[in-house]
Amino acid sequence: MKDYRIYAREVFSIEAKALSDLSKQLDQQFNHAVDAVLKSKGRLVICGVGKSGLIGAKIAATLASTGTPSMFMHPVEAFHGDLGMLKKEDVLMAISYSGETEELLKLIPFIKSQKIKIIGLSGSPTSTLAQHSDFHLNVKVYKEACPLELAPTSSTTATLAMGDALAVALMKARNFKSEDFAKFHPGGSLGRKLLTTVEQVMFKTKLPIVKHNDSIKTVINTMSTGRLGLAVVEQNKKVKGIITDGDLRRAMDKYAQDFFNLSASDIMTPAPKTIRKTMKMAEAEQLMTSSKITSLLVTSIKGELEGIVQIYSLSE
Repeated sequence: MKDYRIYAREVFSIEAKALSDLSKQLDQQFNHAVDAVLKSKGRLVICGVGKSGLIGAKIAATLASTGTPSMFMHPVEAFHGDLGMLKKEDVLMAISYSGETEELLKLIPFIKSQKIKIIGLSGSPTSTLAQHSDFHLNVKVYKEACPLELAPTSSTTATLAMGDALAVALMKARNFKSEDFAKFHPGGSLGRKLLTTVEQVMFKTKLPIVKHNDSIKTVINTMSTGRLGLAVVEQNKKVKGIITDGDLRRAMDKYAQDFFNLSASDIMTPAPKTIRKTMKMAEAEQLMTSSKITSLLVTSIKGELEGIVQIYSLSE
């Protein structure tokens, strides 16, 4: 079989160089563009045709999910009525690698008449688009990854990267946090972790509780009926320790025939990791991951057991 990875590596090399060159081309126009979006009271409307349009739609989606109100407007549809979407408070980002896309340039007189700021993305600072933009972001690449130098490859990668750079700069400027991101992604796993509290997913009833002086037989029966793979050791209604399946197995190996003569306090892990029910699941996950455990005891301020949360709850 022919090794086609040689072509893949060539593409990666060409496009990596394109991104490196992009960094060197970055100038003060980028700062002005970011500042214009931050000062705008409207949306950042993205416009482009063909591959540039597809990249533009993705950039708009990234911006919208990271705190910058944004939408994609197809220039052809705009010329046939969708220009009504634009407001004077908006900023338009026009994408055309050549900077000479006719469908896009036809919109400029209207955009200018409405005094809407234009951020132009093209591969030529002398293009018509660049000359009519308030701010121009240069996405020039010196070689397309396409061996025919026809299909937009490196150029679309560079354009997408510039859009990502703009989105990240705006996130930093707005101090956009993970909690803000979660608000725009409530249906995703990240949203659930960041917005869901421990109380909403913890086990609250029929908790596997044993007393510190209960027998090993009682511990085993409690763990079996509780079906959480652990037992909580209490004394005077306060959590004193935890017993897991692993604790049981290690105790069996260590004490052998004396195993059933032990009590819960003999094999428990004292002072187990706990969390409050008002904490977010993201915090619970971080604590479980850093501690290399799969369960957390949910306790009150007084140290009384209120529930049990497990890492498996994160995927439900």
